[in-house]
Amino acid sequence: MSAHLPPEALEAWTRAACDRLGLDPAEVDISAVLDLARDVAHGVARPAAPLTAFLAGLAAGRDADPGAAERAIATASDLAKNWRA
Repeated sequence: MSAHLPPEALEAWTRAACDRLGLDPAEVDISAVLDLARDVAHGVARPAAPLTAFLAGLAAGRDADPGAAERAIATASDLAKNWRA
């Protein structure tokens, strides 16, 4: 199987993962998550991308506000873009 999924396969994966995890796929902004991963991979290090996505999700999950996910992604992305080790 190719490591590069067509967009419809990524959407199908997201729906399946959300179903299994008890999440609403309508609440997942795939583009924002991928942009975050790109920013972290380029601004920090590739292995930091999945870790940061997890941390942003954890932060968003601890905040009951509907905009928590967007804020967590934006905060982490901004940190990555301005990262100086």
